[in-house]
Amino acid sequence: MSRRCELTAKGPQTGHKVSHSNIKTKRRFLPNLVNVTFMSDALARNVRLRVSTNALKSVDHNGGLDKFLLKAKAEVLSPRALDLKRAIQKKVGKPVFVKKAS
Repeated sequence: MSRRCELTAKGPQTGHKVSHSNIKTKRRFLPNLVNVTFMSDALARNVRLRVSTNALKSVDHNGGLDKFLLKAKAEVLSPRALDLKRAIQKKVGKPVFVKKAS
């Protein structure tokens, strides 16, 4: 299981641990991921996702999982979240915009 948020694509970052004597040692900053069960109103079922606490706050701020996914860009979402987005768009009746490759 990768350490990446399924909704916002937040992942590990690298940096330095700096000691008092200013010695720099490589380290990783891991995202705060939690397993959450969301209720999808459009699909009328529960959905389990592994998201960052920041994404959890964003979902709540946007008014629920369905509204968050409809606003989210497809490049950021995980394959599971993208499938959910397509299912919600199909159920709600919003048009699906596909970006053409140039």
